[in-house]
Amino acid sequence: MKTTKNLEPRASALVESMRDVGYSLATAIADIIDNAIAAKANQIEILADTTSAHPMIGIIDNGIGMPADDLYEAMRLGTKSPLEERAETDLGRFGLGLKTASFSQCRCLTVVSRHNNKTACAVWDLDYVAVTNQWLIKIPTSSKSIHWADRLGDTGTLVLWENLDRFLEGNSDQYHNHLKHQINATASHIELVFHRFMSTNKSSSQGIRILLNGRLLQAYDPFHSNHPATQFHPEDVVMFEKSKIRIQPVTLPHHHKASAADWEKYGGNQGYLKNQGFYVYRNNRLIVHGTWFGLARQSELTKLSRVQIDIPNSMDADWKIDIRKASAQPPPAIRERLKKLMERIAVPSKRTFKKRAVRLTSTNPLPVWIRMQNGHQISYEINPKHPIIAQFLEDLDAAFATRFSILIDMLNKSLPLDALFIDAAENPKSLQIAADLPDRDLIELARSTIAELYNSGISNKHAMLIIQSTEPFRSNWSLIENNLLSSTSKEDKSHAR
Repeated sequence: MKTTKNLEPRASALVESMRDVGYSLATAIADIIDNAIAAKANQIEILADTTSAHPMIGIIDNGIGMPADDLYEAMRLGTKSPLEERAETDLGRFGLGLKTASFSQCRCLTVVSRHNNKTACAVWDLDYVAVTNQWLIKIPTSSKSIHWADRLGDTGTLVLWENLDRFLEGNSDQYHNHLKHQINATASHIELVFHRFMSTNKSSSQGIRILLNGRLLQAYDPFHSNHPATQFHPEDVVMFEKSKIRIQPVTLPHHHKASAADWEKYGGNQGYLKNQGFYVYRNNRLIVHGTWFGLARQSELTKLSRVQIDIPNSMDADWKIDIRKASAQPPPAIRERLKKLMERIAVPSKRTFKKRAVRLTSTNPLPVWIRMQNGHQISYEINPKHPIIAQFLEDLDAAFATRFSILIDMLNKSLPLDALFIDAAENPKSLQIAADLPDRDLIELARSTIAELYNSGISNKHAMLIIQSTEPFRSNWSLIENNLLSSTSKEDKSHAR
């Protein structure tokens, strides 16, 4: 006859292991915010004491709160199975988030909740668990001595983290500086992850206010939705086991159509190259972003492509949503569908860059540099037919002309393409090919160019039109026009006579 044996896990050992499931401070606080949103809060305040001898972090919401029995159940590990059906708006997953997120950051978790004018408190003290080796929570008789509990309204919940041992690095100053740095990174993470909830422009949003030490955080929309040059392409709706998955490709504005501030802002901390790809939302909450799931490489030509994918919480297992809600993988059938969509998704971004490249290289009537293609090989060379260069060569004697041609050839072969590529990719708005010419030199260069064009048989009027569309004159056209227009008009009249 078979028998059974109860192998209840050792509390002191398991609770320490549960602290290392990969949370950062940002993902841990985001998990607590999920609970606040599920509790119908419309204001959430993050309080961070980073200067005292014993720093602490509190998250307060004005949601519906919990009675004592519900609070104790919420403090239980594994409150709800991930296999259980959840409400469509539920942001939970394993019934572990409150505990695992908190334990990953602190050794003392206190929760105070107010519901129907009644206040309930409970404390997980990991040092106490280690001593007793039992899953025992402490239940304070009053919340009066609990830090920040007096800030709770008529309803709501306070999650308090004390003994933040995971930030211990070096001396006291290093500890506090590291904590401050992580708090700042958390603010940026929250502004991105919950941007749909925080924004009042989305029909699906709740207009939730999230504050950090009194500062109202601002929604960060990675799709730059309000810019007129942002392209929203047709949405694709995929049915998967009776659930709808919505896929919408978006092409961000080219840097020539965005302000310098906007270009830098919407590139994000890692830049456009790293932030291209799929953005997976689960019930409007961002789970993962900046990845092509191995279906394509992140490239310069597709760096303006971002694709929002919306999935319901009923597909958590299919998408392998992890306990931190910071990782996901599409199921095989959806992966194949995304693979078929990849070319259509990437085309608009490639077209934006290619059109810009064609425009810059094909319509310049007086290029100093010309684009050469030999099979699949592309190079850039100084244009020997540019009137200034051509006239200079003509004025040289044979020996100097040969030496000058060797110099031109050396310049052609030493163009720093790698450095230009990196600088243009990382921050094109700041890229300046050369220092600005002094006004006097610029005007003299314009005069010389017009003279050479005129000597080659081109009228002054046509010469002016040519340099007007050519750098460096185009960027300084008002200066050129003011200084040259009257003199060239006089020359035209003189030649006409």
